[in-house]
Amino acid sequence: MKAGSINVWNIAPLFKGLGYASMVIVFFCNTYYIMVLAWGFYYLIKSFTATLPWSSCNNEWNTPSCIEIFHHQDCKNASFANITIGSSNMTCADLADARSPIIEFWENKVLNISSGLDEPGKMNWELILCLMAVWVLVYFCVWKGVKSTGKIVYFTATFPYVVLIILLVRGVTLPGAYDGIMYYIKPNWSKLEEAQVWIDAGTQIFFSYAIGLGALTALGSYNRFNNDCYKDAFILALINSGTSFFAGFVVFSILGFMAAEQGVDISQVAESGPGLAFIAYPKAVSLMPVAPLWAALFFFMLLLLGLDSQFVGVEGFVTGILDLFPGKHYHRYKREIAVAICCLLCFIIDLSMVTQGGMYVFQLFDYYSASGMTLLWQAFWECIVVAWVYGADRFMDDVARMIGYRPFPWMKWCWSFITPCVCIGIFLFHLVNYKPLTYNNVYVYPWWGEVIGWCLALSSMLCIPVSLLYKLFRAKGTFKERWAHLTTPVWGAHHLEYMAPDIKSLSSMSPGIDDNKVIIFESVM
Repeated sequence: MKAGSINVWNIAPLFKGLGYASMVIVFFCNTYYIMVLAWGFYYLIKSFTATLPWSSCNNEWNTPSCIEIFHHQDCKNASFANITIGSSNMTCADLADARSPIIEFWENKVLNISSGLDEPGKMNWELILCLMAVWVLVYFCVWKGVKSTGKIVYFTATFPYVVLIILLVRGVTLPGAYDGIMYYIKPNWSKLEEAQVWIDAGTQIFFSYAIGLGALTALGSYNRFNNDCYKDAFILALINSGTSFFAGFVVFSILGFMAAEQGVDISQVAESGPGLAFIAYPKAVSLMPVAPLWAALFFFMLLLLGLDSQFVGVEGFVTGILDLFPGKHYHRYKREIAVAICCLLCFIIDLSMVTQGGMYVFQLFDYYSASGMTLLWQAFWECIVVAWVYGADRFMDDVARMIGYRPFPWMKWCWSFITPCVCIGIFLFHLVNYKPLTYNNVYVYPWWGEVIGWCLALSSMLCIPVSLLYKLFRAKGTFKERWAHLTTPVWGAHHLEYMAPDIKSLSSMSPGIDDNKVIIFESVM
């Protein structure tokens, strides 16, 4: 279609609400995901010190419960032994409530977290400056389009592999790393009975591949018409999941060490979410020789990884917006202005996430707006429209016209049956087993917080049925006539150039066997 995430649904104009829904989702994603980059940039700046600030308990944000080394082995020998930490004494009973300096740095210094969503508290001006710097960086990397962004990504996408390999080599040499890796690769089948495991697994794949966000659609619109998108899809899936699987060994080797050091089960070492990147990894680099150097490298890598994702999200949103304005609205700096407005609007919303209650706001966006049910709902309807409204066989023919050969029939079965059933199954499973949102398994969100979260989710999910009903009621004629008219594709001008002629007409040009038809078919392309 050579279009962004809205106009691409001209293949079935009745369901153009899918495009609007994806725009809402990717806007929310751009808004809250940038906070990971801001935190990473903050840690990067703090890494340029002789002693890492999260490696000791001698800071103003530390509490009396802070302890740098957990002497669990001593407690096994004498259950009431005193453990001397500097000038203070700590008994074995106190170890249960002891906290690592990296956790206190994250919660007390970086987040300065309040007691709940109803206490936003004051803003963290250091984080505001980091957030502003990251948004400026994103703007100047995206404002000229995919050609400039693509050159930048050559470095930002390859350098992280170097750092991951270095961290893996260091991680596997730590005591307890073997237990952590075995915990990672040994399945716990009882977990399959939990609804949240299916939700997390399903939505993580959707989120990781940027499915339903419209971002890949926007990037693909810049490709040549006969680019082999079928092969690209397999390459994307293999590299993406392969990298995730490889990174898991890095993470769990370090978590295994932290569990052995603290004498607890590995599942209790670090909570999921941002805490993993800002607790487990910083702990690992603090144990290495020349720790500030490794910390700077790691957070530089984290910044590059986050920027890659942010580039794609902003590019997808801006491309979809610009597609709404036809050529007669041409302005020399139309793209630059659109990117600036997008970045500024997201930055204003982000100010709610740099307060003391910002983590609670961040988790609301993360849980409701751009993952979980919204992506499952979006993917379900995308498959239904492509397979059953536009037609799976018709779509396969379109792909064949582009790449020169038909994809494996398995793709058609996925679009028609497997993927919609998996999506709607996990979606309903989530609704039936819905549990109130919590932070760190302790703080339960108030009812009005959940209402805000559901409003964020429904703002994208309702785009599809509302747009469909609006178009049906506005159209004229019987229902059958309206349906036929609104599901007729609206092709772009470039299709006149690339649409292949009818095969029957080719036979009159070149009599003979079917192979001749194929040769002419490819030459026309």
